[in-house]
Amino acid sequence: MDFSAIIVAAGSGQRAGQGPAKQWRRLAGRPVLRWSAQAMLEAGAAPLVVVVQEADRQQAQAALAGLEGWVLAPGGATRTASVRAGLVALGSGTAPVLIHDAARPFLTKNHIDALLAALADAEGAVPLLPVADTLKRQGDALTTVSRDGLGRAQTPQAFRRPALLAAYAALPGDDAATDDAAVVEANGGRVVATPGDPMLMKLTYPEDFTMAEALAASLAASGRTTRTGQGFDAHRWGPGEAVWLCGVRIDHGQSLIGHSDADAGLHALTDALLGAIGEGDIGDHFPPSDPQWRGAPSSVFLQKAAALVAARGARICNVDVTLICEQPKIKPHRQAMRERIAELLDVAVDQVSVKATTTEGMGFTGRGEGLAAQAMATVESPS
Repeated sequence: MDFSAIIVAAGSGQRAGQGPAKQWRRLAGRPVLRWSAQAMLEAGAAPLVVVVQEADRQQAQAALAGLEGWVLAPGGATRTASVRAGLVALGSGTAPVLIHDAARPFLTKNHIDALLAALADAEGAVPLLPVADTLKRQGDALTTVSRDGLGRAQTPQAFRRPALLAAYAALPGDDAATDDAAVVEANGGRVVATPGDPMLMKLTYPEDFTMAEALAASLAASGRTTRTGQGFDAHRWGPGEAVWLCGVRIDHGQSLIGHSDADAGLHALTDALLGAIGEGDIGDHFPPSDPQWRGAPSSVFLQKAAALVAARGARICNVDVTLICEQPKIKPHRQAMRERIAELLDVAVDQVSVKATTTEGMGFTGRGEGLAAQAMATVESPS
């Protein structure tokens, strides 16, 4: 069944503790937002509207790089305002609409299919998880509340579009509903339940991320494989006053000659990442015959390779670069190189290794005619 979707990702996530808002934190190497966005798109959402604060637009674009079929919409001061903005961005159409919280990463196609099927005889459908614990109401003294018939509403929630639009049109502008089903219910729409799933947990508190990482690791072990790629590059020395190596500018009496900035370290690493996912080599994506890449920073090449890795649903486990040269001295710049590569790939510094060696005066590097680099990259991808 055709459907469109809105992911609400404009909140500040203050209860999640220090650090970025929860939708931008990384879970098993991927931003939390990307998990549900990728699941929606793979299930067939068209279009997918992602609602973010205007200040987070660039961050959202990076998190969703490599995915196709999504658009961004500006978030509001409340969740209700953000959903309204998402509905406007959807434009015209009659297909059902799914609305999802970005902080529920473990969404699957089965969840989506069950919700869409439930719309056959209702205006809305909500995953409902039975309440297992005894409920207590706090006051001067605790009182027990019956849990009969109660459940915990999850997202995504699915709606027939005309019913959803009519409900939001009837909702007073200053109302702030806690979920979209409540808006449809208030307008007389019939909302039914589909089976909830503990895996649709919402990341709210710091400890939730610890549990989510364990779940993500379990999912990865059951359905992912590790792949390794290697890369090699070499450039001649020529006149100049500085050289770029692994994204770091080093003052030097010569420069490396190349169509771009001739950063052999990043070129080798780009090829290693492309090799790990079977995407050809750097020349396929950035041909030296194309004038737009003349003098281009090699960071552009590396980030494109990283985006292709992410588009495959893969994550970078570690990378290792070896620079082969007699000059310049690499050790004083090694940590800066590791930090720059980690920044470009959006991974931790301890996932990046940079080393250097000489050829004891042998060969073109030993004679000072050029510099070479080799790299290895390991990624974990869906089987």
